[in-house]
Amino acid sequence: MTLVMEQTTKTTGRAWGGQSMVASLKRVLVRKPAPPATEDDFAEFAYPRAVDHRQTEREHDAFCGLLEQAGAEVVLAGPDEAGLLDAIFAYDPSLMTDAGAILLLPGKALRLPEVDLAERSYRELGIPVIGRIEAPGTVEGGDIVWLDDQTLAVGRGYRTNDEGIRQLREVVEPHGIEVMTVDLPHWRGPGECLHLMSFVSPIADALAVVYLPLMSVPFVEELQWRGWSFIEVPDEEFESHGCNVLALAPKRVLVCNGSPVTRARLEAAGCSVVVYDGDEISHNRAGGPTCLTRPILRA
Repeated sequence: MTLVMEQTTKTTGRAWGGQSMVASLKRVLVRKPAPPATEDDFAEFAYPRAVDHRQTEREHDAFCGLLEQAGAEVVLAGPDEAGLLDAIFAYDPSLMTDAGAILLLPGKALRLPEVDLAERSYRELGIPVIGRIEAPGTVEGGDIVWLDDQTLAVGRGYRTNDEGIRQLREVVEPHGIEVMTVDLPHWRGPGECLHLMSFVSPIADALAVVYLPLMSVPFVEELQWRGWSFIEVPDEEFESHGCNVLALAPKRVLVCNGSPVTRARLEAAGCSVVVYDGDEISHNRAGGPTCLTRPILRA
Protein backbone atom coordinates (compact mmCIF):
# COMPACT_ATOMS: atom_id res chain seq x y z
CA MET A 1 0.00 0.00 0.00
CA THR A 2 1.40 3.41 -0.90
CA LEU A 3 0.67 6.88 0.37
CA VAL A 4 -0.07 9.65 -2.10
CA MET A 5 2.74 11.77 -0.64
CA GLU A 6 5.18 8.83 -0.86
CA GLN A 7 4.19 7.40 -4.20
CA THR A 8 6.20 4.51 -5.64
CA THR A 9 4.18 3.26 -8.60
CA LYS A 10 4.39 -0.50 -8.98
CA THR A 11 2.62 -0.59 -12.32
CA THR A 12 4.55 -0.43 -15.56
CA GLY A 13 3.53 1.65 -18.55
CA ARG A 14 0.49 3.84 -17.90
CA ALA A 15 -0.24 4.71 -14.29
CA TRP A 16 -3.78 5.91 -14.92
CA GLY A 17 -6.72 5.51 -17.32
CA GLY A 18 -9.18 2.84 -18.34
CA GLN A 19 -12.65 3.77 -19.58
CA SER A 20 -14.31 0.73 -18.07
CA MET A 21 -16.15 -0.44 -14.97
CA VAL A 22 -15.02 -4.05 -15.33
CA ALA A 23 -11.49 -4.32 -16.73
CA SER A 24 -8.94 -5.62 -14.22
CA LEU A 25 -8.39 -3.15 -11.39
CA LYS A 26 -4.68 -2.30 -11.43
CA ARG A 27 -4.48 0.87 -9.35
CA VAL A 28 -7.04 2.42 -7.02
CA LEU A 29 -7.22 5.54 -4.86
CA VAL A 30 -8.83 5.22 -1.43
CA ARG A 31 -9.12 7.77 1.36
CA LYS A 32 -8.47 7.04 5.02
CA PRO A 33 -11.59 7.71 7.08
CA ALA A 34 -11.69 11.16 8.65
CA PRO A 35 -12.55 11.21 12.36
CA PRO A 36 -15.76 12.92 13.49
CA ALA A 37 -15.33 16.55 14.55
CA THR A 38 -18.15 16.30 17.09
CA GLU A 39 -20.32 13.57 18.55
CA ASP A 40 -23.26 14.83 16.49
CA ASP A 41 -21.58 14.80 13.05
CA PHE A 42 -23.34 11.61 12.09
CA ALA A 43 -26.75 13.29 12.28
CA GLU A 44 -25.65 16.11 9.95
CA PHE A 45 -24.64 13.48 7.40
CA ALA A 46 -27.92 11.58 7.95
CA TYR A 47 -26.16 8.45 9.23
CA PRO A 48 -28.43 6.19 11.31
CA ARG A 49 -26.05 6.06 14.28
CA ALA A 50 -22.92 7.66 15.69
CA VAL A 51 -19.64 6.75 14.01
CA ASP A 52 -17.38 4.24 15.75
CA HIS A 53 -14.11 5.59 14.38
CA ARG A 54 -11.86 2.77 15.62
CA GLN A 55 -14.10 0.18 14.04
CA THR A 56 -14.25 2.28 10.89
CA GLU A 57 -10.45 2.27 10.69
CA ARG A 58 -10.27 -1.50 11.23
CA GLU A 59 -12.85 -2.19 8.55
CA HIS A 60 -11.18 0.21 6.11
CA ASP A 61 -7.75 -1.35 6.65
CA ALA A 62 -9.20 -4.81 5.99
CA PHE A 63 -11.03 -3.50 2.90
CA CYS A 64 -7.77 -2.10 1.50
CA GLY A 65 -6.07 -5.42 2.23
CA LEU A 66 -8.63 -7.24 0.08
CA LEU A 67 -7.99 -4.81 -2.79
CA GLU A 68 -4.26 -5.54 -2.54
CA GLN A 69 -4.87 -9.28 -2.42
CA ALA A 70 -6.84 -8.89 -5.63
CA GLY A 71 -3.71 -7.48 -7.29
CA ALA A 72 -4.47 -3.76 -7.20
CA GLU A 73 -1.98 -1.12 -6.15
CA VAL A 74 -3.76 0.75 -3.36
CA VAL A 75 -2.92 4.45 -3.23
CA LEU A 76 -3.87 5.74 0.19
CA ALA A 77 -4.75 9.40 0.75
CA GLY A 78 -5.63 11.18 3.99
CA PRO A 79 -6.77 10.95 6.67
CA ASP A 80 -8.77 14.05 5.85
CA GLU A 81 -9.88 16.90 8.06
CA ALA A 82 -12.03 15.90 11.03
CA GLY A 83 -15.71 16.03 10.17
CA LEU A 84 -15.38 15.19 6.45
CA LEU A 85 -17.11 11.87 7.03
CA ASP A 86 -18.25 11.30 3.45
CA ALA A 87 -14.74 11.85 2.04
CA ILE A 88 -14.15 8.13 2.58
CA PHE A 89 -16.29 7.70 -0.55
CA ALA A 90 -13.48 8.46 -2.99
CA TYR A 91 -15.55 7.61 -6.08
CA ASP A 92 -17.81 10.65 -6.17
CA PRO A 93 -15.65 13.81 -6.56
CA SER A 94 -14.01 12.83 -9.86
CA LEU A 95 -14.08 10.71 -13.01
CA MET A 96 -11.11 8.99 -14.66
CA THR A 97 -10.71 8.82 -18.44
CA ASP A 98 -7.85 7.79 -20.73
CA ALA A 99 -7.12 11.50 -21.25
CA GLY A 100 -7.00 12.32 -17.53
CA ALA A 101 -9.23 13.08 -14.58
CA ILE A 102 -12.33 15.26 -14.50
CA LEU A 103 -13.17 17.03 -11.26
CA LEU A 104 -16.86 16.85 -10.49
CA LEU A 105 -19.05 18.96 -8.19
CA PRO A 106 -21.20 17.17 -5.61
CA GLY A 107 -24.86 18.03 -5.26
CA LYS A 108 -24.53 17.54 -1.50
CA ALA A 109 -23.11 20.76 0.01
CA LEU A 110 -21.30 18.93 2.82
CA ARG A 111 -19.19 17.16 0.21
CA LEU A 112 -17.91 20.21 -1.69
CA PRO A 113 -14.48 20.22 0.06
CA GLU A 114 -13.82 16.75 -1.35
CA VAL A 115 -13.21 18.15 -4.84
CA ASP A 116 -10.10 20.01 -3.66
CA LEU A 117 -8.89 16.82 -1.95
CA ALA A 118 -9.25 14.89 -5.20
CA GLU A 119 -7.47 17.62 -7.15
CA ARG A 120 -4.58 17.57 -4.68
CA SER A 121 -4.28 13.79 -4.96
CA TYR A 122 -4.17 13.90 -8.76
CA ARG A 123 -1.57 16.64 -8.69
CA GLU A 124 0.62 14.61 -6.31
CA LEU A 125 0.20 11.52 -8.50
CA GLY A 126 1.05 13.39 -11.69
CA ILE A 127 -2.33 12.68 -13.27
CA PRO A 128 -3.59 15.47 -15.56
CA VAL A 129 -6.93 17.11 -14.91
CA ILE A 130 -8.72 17.72 -18.21
CA GLY A 131 -11.79 19.54 -16.92
CA ARG A 132 -14.01 20.34 -13.98
CA ILE A 133 -17.68 20.90 -13.33
CA GLU A 134 -18.55 24.41 -12.15
CA ALA A 135 -21.62 25.71 -10.28
CA PRO A 136 -24.51 25.80 -10.91
CA GLY A 137 -23.74 22.43 -12.49
CA THR A 138 -23.54 19.37 -10.24
CA VAL A 139 -22.30 15.86 -11.00
CA GLU A 140 -21.46 13.06 -8.56
CA GLY A 141 -19.40 10.05 -9.57
CA GLY A 142 -22.03 7.63 -8.33
CA ASP A 143 -24.27 8.83 -11.17
CA ILE A 144 -21.75 7.88 -13.88
CA VAL A 145 -21.48 4.41 -15.43
CA TRP A 146 -19.27 3.36 -18.35
CA LEU A 147 -21.42 1.21 -20.65
CA ASP A 148 -18.44 0.72 -22.95
CA ASP A 149 -15.19 2.63 -23.49
CA GLN A 150 -16.95 5.32 -25.53
CA THR A 151 -20.31 5.60 -23.74
CA LEU A 152 -21.13 7.15 -20.37
CA ALA A 153 -24.56 6.75 -18.83
CA VAL A 154 -25.18 9.67 -16.46
CA GLY A 155 -28.06 9.75 -13.99
CA ARG A 156 -30.03 12.98 -13.76
CA GLY A 157 -31.50 13.39 -10.29
CA TYR A 158 -31.05 15.33 -7.07
CA ARG A 159 -27.23 15.02 -7.06
CA THR A 160 -26.50 15.48 -10.78
CA ASN A 161 -28.34 18.16 -12.75
CA ASP A 162 -28.82 19.16 -16.40
CA GLU A 163 -26.16 21.86 -16.30
CA GLY A 164 -23.61 19.46 -14.82
CA ILE A 165 -24.37 16.89 -17.52
CA ARG A 166 -24.02 19.59 -20.20
CA GLN A 167 -20.60 20.56 -18.86
CA LEU A 168 -19.49 16.94 -18.60
CA ARG A 169 -20.55 16.30 -22.19
CA GLU A 170 -18.57 19.35 -23.29
CA VAL A 171 -15.42 17.96 -21.63
CA VAL A 172 -15.64 14.38 -22.89
CA GLU A 173 -17.07 14.69 -26.40
CA PRO A 174 -13.74 15.93 -27.89
CA HIS A 175 -12.30 12.61 -26.69
CA GLY A 176 -14.87 10.59 -28.59
CA ILE A 177 -17.05 9.81 -25.56
CA GLU A 178 -20.84 9.92 -25.83
CA VAL A 179 -22.97 10.93 -22.81
CA MET A 180 -26.36 9.28 -22.34
CA THR A 181 -28.71 10.89 -19.80
CA VAL A 182 -30.71 8.54 -17.58
CA ASP A 183 -33.55 10.03 -15.53
CA LEU A 184 -33.58 8.87 -11.91
CA PRO A 185 -36.68 8.29 -9.78
CA HIS A 186 -37.68 10.49 -6.83
CA TRP A 187 -37.44 7.51 -4.45
CA ARG A 188 -37.33 9.15 -0.97
CA GLY A 189 -36.50 12.65 -2.17
CA PRO A 190 -33.42 14.88 -2.02
CA GLY A 191 -32.71 14.12 1.63
CA GLU A 192 -31.40 10.64 0.82
CA CYS A 193 -28.78 9.68 -1.71
CA LEU A 194 -29.91 7.77 -4.77
CA HIS A 195 -27.32 7.44 -7.52
CA LEU A 196 -27.50 5.66 -10.85
CA MET A 197 -25.08 3.15 -9.38
CA SER A 198 -27.47 2.55 -6.50
CA PHE A 199 -29.32 0.22 -8.82
CA VAL A 200 -26.91 -0.84 -11.58
CA SER A 201 -23.35 -2.19 -11.24
CA PRO A 202 -21.56 -3.63 -14.30
CA ILE A 203 -19.51 -6.74 -13.43
CA ALA A 204 -18.46 -7.93 -16.91
CA ASP A 205 -18.98 -6.85 -20.48
CA ALA A 206 -22.75 -6.45 -20.99
CA LEU A 207 -23.53 -7.97 -17.57
CA ALA A 208 -24.77 -6.00 -14.56
CA VAL A 209 -26.20 -6.45 -11.09
CA VAL A 210 -29.46 -4.48 -11.06
CA TYR A 211 -32.42 -3.54 -8.91
CA LEU A 212 -35.10 -3.36 -11.58
CA PRO A 213 -37.88 -1.64 -9.57
CA LEU A 214 -35.94 1.65 -9.61
CA MET A 215 -34.78 1.49 -13.24
CA SER A 216 -36.58 3.53 -15.87
CA VAL A 217 -38.17 1.63 -18.75
CA PRO A 218 -36.12 3.50 -21.41
CA PHE A 219 -32.85 2.64 -19.65
CA VAL A 220 -33.79 -1.04 -19.25
CA GLU A 221 -34.75 -1.18 -22.92
CA GLU A 222 -31.53 0.57 -23.95
CA LEU A 223 -29.39 -1.94 -22.07
CA GLN A 224 -31.39 -4.85 -23.47
CA TRP A 225 -30.99 -3.43 -26.98
CA ARG A 226 -27.23 -3.35 -26.37
CA GLY A 227 -27.33 -7.03 -25.39
CA TRP A 228 -26.92 -6.69 -21.64
CA SER A 229 -27.95 -9.41 -19.19
CA PHE A 230 -29.02 -8.78 -15.59
CA ILE A 231 -28.45 -10.37 -12.20
CA GLU A 232 -31.36 -9.11 -10.14
CA VAL A 233 -31.17 -7.99 -6.50
CA PRO A 234 -34.17 -8.95 -4.34
CA ASP A 235 -36.17 -6.23 -2.58
CA GLU A 236 -34.85 -7.11 0.86
CA GLU A 237 -31.21 -6.66 -0.22
CA PHE A 238 -31.44 -3.34 -2.01
CA GLU A 239 -30.69 -1.33 1.14
CA SER A 240 -27.99 -3.75 2.31
CA HIS A 241 -25.93 -2.71 -0.75
CA GLY A 242 -26.70 -5.84 -2.72
CA CYS A 243 -26.60 -3.78 -5.90
CA ASN A 244 -23.34 -1.97 -5.08
CA VAL A 245 -20.75 -4.36 -6.49
CA LEU A 246 -17.13 -3.54 -7.34
CA ALA A 247 -15.68 -5.47 -10.27
CA LEU A 248 -12.06 -6.42 -9.53
CA ALA A 249 -11.93 -8.04 -12.97
CA PRO A 250 -14.64 -9.46 -15.23
CA LYS A 251 -16.84 -11.71 -13.05
CA ARG A 252 -14.53 -11.24 -10.07
CA VAL A 253 -16.29 -8.99 -7.59
CA LEU A 254 -16.08 -7.41 -4.13
CA VAL A 255 -19.32 -7.07 -2.17
CA CYS A 256 -20.36 -5.92 1.30
CA ASN A 257 -21.59 -8.39 3.89
CA GLY A 258 -25.35 -8.70 4.31
CA SER A 259 -26.72 -9.73 0.89
CA PRO A 260 -26.58 -13.55 0.77
CA VAL A 261 -29.19 -13.99 -1.96
CA THR A 262 -27.39 -11.62 -4.30
CA ARG A 263 -24.10 -13.33 -3.52
CA ALA A 264 -25.60 -16.71 -4.40
CA ARG A 265 -26.95 -15.32 -7.67
CA LEU A 266 -23.53 -13.89 -8.53
CA GLU A 267 -21.87 -17.24 -7.86
CA ALA A 268 -24.54 -19.04 -9.89
CA ALA A 269 -23.68 -16.72 -12.79
CA GLY A 270 -20.05 -17.84 -12.60
CA CYS A 271 -18.65 -14.98 -10.53
CA SER A 272 -15.89 -15.23 -7.94
CA VAL A 273 -17.14 -13.26 -4.93
CA VAL A 274 -15.05 -11.63 -2.19
CA VAL A 275 -16.94 -10.29 0.85
CA TYR A 276 -15.83 -7.57 3.27
CA ASP A 277 -17.27 -6.51 6.63
CA GLY A 278 -18.76 -3.05 6.25
CA ASP A 279 -20.97 -2.38 9.24
CA GLU A 280 -19.32 1.03 9.76
CA ILE A 281 -17.79 1.95 6.41
CA SER A 282 -20.81 0.90 4.37
CA HIS A 283 -24.01 0.12 6.25
CA ASN A 284 -23.76 3.10 8.60
CA ARG A 285 -22.90 5.49 5.74
CA ALA A 286 -25.05 4.10 2.91
CA GLY A 287 -22.14 3.45 0.56
CA GLY A 288 -20.77 0.20 -0.83
CA PRO A 289 -17.43 -0.97 -2.27
CA THR A 290 -17.68 1.08 -5.46
CA CYS A 291 -18.25 4.25 -3.43
CA LEU A 292 -15.16 3.54 -1.29
CA THR A 293 -12.81 3.43 -4.28
CA ARG A 294 -11.69 5.64 -7.14
CA PRO A 295 -10.19 3.34 -9.77
CA ILE A 296 -7.35 5.22 -11.45
CA LEU A 297 -6.09 2.41 -13.66
CA ARG A 298 -8.05 -0.43 -15.23
CA ALA A 299 -6.55 -2.54 -18.00
